[in-house]
Amino acid sequence: MNLTNNFSSAVSRRKFLMGASSLGALCAASRFSPLPALAQALTGDPRIAPQPIADKGFASIRKIGNGLYATISDRSKGLQTRSNGGFMIGRDAALMVEGFQTVIGSQFQLDTLRSVSQVTIGGALNTHWHFDHTLGNSVYGAQGIPIWAHADAAARMAAYYPKWQSQTLAAYLAPWQKRVDDAKTDSQREHAKSDIEGLTGMFVPVSQTVLALPNHPLDPAKMPMEIDLGGLTVVIETFIGHTDTDLIFRIPEQNVVYTGDLLTGGQYPVNINGYPSLWRATLAKFATFDKETLFVPGHGQVMGLAGVAEMRSCFDDLAEHAEKSYKAGVPVEDAIEQYVVPDKFKNYRMFSWGFTIGRTYQQLYGEWSAKPVPVLNYS
Repeated sequence: MNLTNNFSSAVSRRKFLMGASSLGALCAASRFSPLPALAQALTGDPRIAPQPIADKGFASIRKIGNGLYATISDRSKGLQTRSNGGFMIGRDAALMVEGFQTVIGSQFQLDTLRSVSQVTIGGALNTHWHFDHTLGNSVYGAQGIPIWAHADAAARMAAYYPKWQSQTLAAYLAPWQKRVDDAKTDSQREHAKSDIEGLTGMFVPVSQTVLALPNHPLDPAKMPMEIDLGGLTVVIETFIGHTDTDLIFRIPEQNVVYTGDLLTGGQYPVNINGYPSLWRATLAKFATFDKETLFVPGHGQVMGLAGVAEMRSCFDDLAEHAEKSYKAGVPVEDAIEQYVVPDKFKNYRMFSWGFTIGRTYQQLYGEWSAKPVPVLNYS
């Protein structure tokens, strides 16, 4: 697929829902920090620039290849981006990755791309439908940039987010607060509270945002799909794992992959809409990639195959403990509460107990017992 011949027609395929306004140009970045400590293992890779080209604190943007850039978030300094992303620039056109959590984040990425090149931006790619990868899409739409995503991504957003915007936070959280009130043990109570914290972290930014749905659906049946940017070929592939709309963007000639939340560093896998066995199979596939592959994960630092192995180890730990409990006849509700985070993952961030440990155990138990797992209703 030649992007420069096709991107303009993509805008008219579906009416684009977007915000009417966009932010003004952001100030030029003034801080240029060295590679974060978590990425020190890759400092010898000649593809990775020692300094970012832009840094806002909440995120920095660094060159990681010929025409390839990674936007890496630092949650400790703000959630304007929250997720990672980046952009790919060829001779004739460019593509961006992710809409982030806010328009501030997406504007930062757009402005930085424009500081590097003035080529046509053929599309902004959402790796999946979740809020922290899509809520800033309106900045791109306001510039006439089509939003590319899995064919089902817009429908997933439309099924959840407008409904949230019609509710108050208190009403939305009421069923979850009841779980806190009804908890029989301290651990159940704390775990239920963590779910409320995670849900609040999703609900609030969604409630404050003018939604911009993807308007350029990518048919999974037609993948892998090659996009020619002019001297730079991007291959779009689909996998099921974190959601059923996950896309990755590979640049095979340079062994660079943008994975979205199929791969994350320093955190437990968030399984709120996931499929743990298929996700583990996807990670096993990543482990077969070339040994020099650089991965831009959905969260965390740019990593190599060691990062893939670490995430697989975390998943393996969850699955092994779940299987022991299942074979011992421990009810899933009890098994979830009995899981103990091992020392090697003590510093891992956890979105919430129920949507990481809990949901993964429930789904694995369902597979082993050949019983359907109830659909998680958090809308």
